[in-house]
Amino acid sequence: MGDDLLREAVTFVADGGILHPTISTHHSLTVGLRDNSSRRAMPQGRPFPLRFGDIELRHTRLLSEGGAVAEDSDEDGIYEPRHPNDRLLLGMKGTMSELELSILRARSIEALKQKARRGELFLTVAIGYVKSGRNRIEKDPDQRIREAIDLVFRRFDELQSIRQVHLWLRSEGIMLPAINYTRAADRAIVWKLPVYNTVHHILTNPIYAGAYAFGRTCSKVTIEAGRKRILRGIRRDRADWEVLLIDHHEGYLSWHDFERNQRLITDNATSKGLVPRGALRRGELLLGGLLRCGHCGRKLHVSYSGSNGNTGRYHCRGAQVNHGTDPCIGFGSLRVDQAVSAEVLQRLQPLGIEAAIKAIETSTVQAGEKRRHVELALEQARYEAAHARRQYDAVDPDNRLVAGELERRWNAALVAVRERQDELDALDRHKPEALGEEERRSLLRMGADLELAWHHANATATTRKRIIRAVIREIVVAIEDDHIKMLVHWQGGDHTALSVRKNKAGHHRWGAPPDIEELIRALARQLPDRAIASLLNRLGKTTGRQNGWTQSRVCTFRNQHDIAVYKKDERSERGEYTLQETAAKLGLRPMTVLRMIRAGDLKAEQYCKGTPWIIRHEDIEQLDIQHHSGRSGHSPLSQLQDQQIQLFQ
Repeated sequence: MGDDLLREAVTFVADGGILHPTISTHHSLTVGLRDNSSRRAMPQGRPFPLRFGDIELRHTRLLSEGGAVAEDSDEDGIYEPRHPNDRLLLGMKGTMSELELSILRARSIEALKQKARRGELFLTVAIGYVKSGRNRIEKDPDQRIREAIDLVFRRFDELQSIRQVHLWLRSEGIMLPAINYTRAADRAIVWKLPVYNTVHHILTNPIYAGAYAFGRTCSKVTIEAGRKRILRGIRRDRADWEVLLIDHHEGYLSWHDFERNQRLITDNATSKGLVPRGALRRGELLLGGLLRCGHCGRKLHVSYSGSNGNTGRYHCRGAQVNHGTDPCIGFGSLRVDQAVSAEVLQRLQPLGIEAAIKAIETSTVQAGEKRRHVELALEQARYEAAHARRQYDAVDPDNRLVAGELERRWNAALVAVRERQDELDALDRHKPEALGEEERRSLLRMGADLELAWHHANATATTRKRIIRAVIREIVVAIEDDHIKMLVHWQGGDHTALSVRKNKAGHHRWGAPPDIEELIRALARQLPDRAIASLLNRLGKTTGRQNGWTQSRVCTFRNQHDIAVYKKDERSERGEYTLQETAAKLGLRPMTVLRMIRAGDLKAEQYCKGTPWIIRHEDIEQLDIQHHSGRSGHSPLSQLQDQQIQLFQ
């Protein structure tokens, strides 16, 4: 294209024309052609741009091909590029023109920044706010818009996740306001179901906390394939913002609450560094995202296995994935979750009553949130229907071109009113019943006993996770010998050390407690399996699956732990007797023998309270039976010195 223009220009010069360059606003030398005799110009739409660095080269080509003389001119005169002085003057003028434009641009940008530093620059206004004058903003006077924004923040305080708030709004069919820029109305408000970015923008924009922020994003220039590429909208850290004015205007929440929300959002960002804990995930494990390996410093991951996928484990495999080394640590979740839950309940027990009262109040408030939103939508729909009716009444009925369209709008508005009214009626029909007196007492009772509420059937794993995250910041875990050592970092800055015994290889979560094995091992040398099962049930002992003991279960437990079965007359062969056998041997009553044992006159052994007394044969032989028997086998008298003897007639 440039060569064609060059040949045309040479032909034009050869015919007597003169090159006529001018300086354009984009700092290039535009060469025009004009005839000396007739002053005819080059045809329209065929400019001949020539940049300053190309003046000498292109001019030389013109001279060599056409043999004519080229001249440049502007409003001050005509310049001949063959002369060095004229070329120097043209270069200086072009440079000064470019400098002038740069200065104007710099002054304009600085003026915008100065206005932003005063908090008066508003290129756009976020939903929920309107301009008040030229340099201020205030809350939108529309009550429906204000309450919709408040609803988003209230739900985030409860759910603590942007995604969960978004899913709740979609499931409840609650619409949020959005701005629609049209030619008819410069800034129109439309209501529609929110997308994730809408909820994210509301919860992360500091304008809703009453703060003015400028310079939150920047641009970055890169070179790709030899060409310049500008990346815009790159977010900056808060410390790099150009302007941040707190308490600039009325906000929907305080700055303290806004910062707390940002910390929660940052913690919910999974796989974004070592510090974030990640959002709540599905599953029964309570400590996901809170555990950190005490050996390598990486976060522990969660995995589920088993036939039903309900067996959870915590493991650290960061070094194995990144460097190909052996796995770091891994352990089951049952005992660790129980130990941490017990510690949390112990810390929160004084706040149980207050939490129960707040739960009662929250149940009442949540029942009215959806209804309030629908009521405001119905009120706005009625206004729009009345407005459409007034427009229809104001037009000439004979003008059907206009009246037909207004009638259609009125009918559409009436349909919207009917839909909102039906939605409100449906909410009234399915309105949850208020908490009765018995339910209130039940909540207060569970508040007084947090452990009862913690293990209640209606208490979900999600609720337990939120409670734990509210009080625990992080838990550092290390394995030493056969124990899991945990250091709990509380939100307030305190630390608590916990230790949990680790299951050995081959053991599972349904194993009986260690004291059961020791107890059955001791009883197996004294009683048969049926008597052992009866005794364990009287002591309140259960199996690993929280079932009662039977003869077959005791037999299975013995076989699994290599405990020999009790043989008949095994105790008598060892010279051991029970309390009843000793009383029969001595010719005394069992209570007499028991008092002798408690008084220390007869040596006996009992593994734990409730188990049989065992008396050895040699201890019975050493007992002075005549001293304790008295007359007719009565019990020995008390040895108390201050006891008085009363004689009855």
